[in-house]
Amino acid sequence: MSRMHLERHRMQRIGWLRAAVLGANDGIVSTASLIIGVASAHATHGAVLVAGGAGLVAGAMSMAAGEYVSVSSQADTEQAEIARERQELASDGVHEEAELAGIYVQRGLDPALARQVAVQLMAKDALAAHTRDELGIYESTSAKPLQAALASALSFAIGAALPLLGALLSPSRQLALIVAAASLFFLAALGGLAAYTGGAGIARGVLRVTFWGALAMAITAGVGMLFGAAG
Repeated sequence: MSRMHLERHRMQRIGWLRAAVLGANDGIVSTASLIIGVASAHATHGAVLVAGGAGLVAGAMSMAAGEYVSVSSQADTEQAEIARERQELASDGVHEEAELAGIYVQRGLDPALARQVAVQLMAKDALAAHTRDELGIYESTSAKPLQAALASALSFAIGAALPLLGALLSPSRQLALIVAAASLFFLAALGGLAAYTGGAGIARGVLRVTFWGALAMAITAGVGMLFGAAG
């Protein structure tokens, strides 16, 4: 197997891994913040667990619905562009061939070779060549709404389950502190993983995600304390 083939598959895995990490990150931050906010309002242990469980389900469904709608819109746009390209190929194939050759010239081929490549690719599958090289739509990265929705919901639920499990195993008095500490640890791990998959600095990725996670938990803890004091 060629090195280029391996690199292409690695990039595909990185895309899915980064999406999963981001979904899990959202699950941790939102659910941990909800649990800490409710616990800071002096709610019972059972009420905290109910709130956390409801947050997990609601968040996962929200992620699934949002991702499905978003990716469906992208898929509709892609299909419309492909349909228009098919029509243009049927009505003016000569112009489309010249357009494809021009793309290859812009990428560094000399005009004669670019035209030869365009002719050969269009002879094999003209629509596939234009879809890939003119529109930038690839089979491996094309929009898949249901797959995206399920992946987002699952990654969010897994992330949300971590602080919820911490709340389940924690005594009531130390619940907020334990959930916050455990959640920040998981956030740091996910931030480092996301930075690593993207080729960025790991320390910077860890600091960024833990800072915003800690800020979200601190704000919701403050809101919970205010409601607890008012009650």
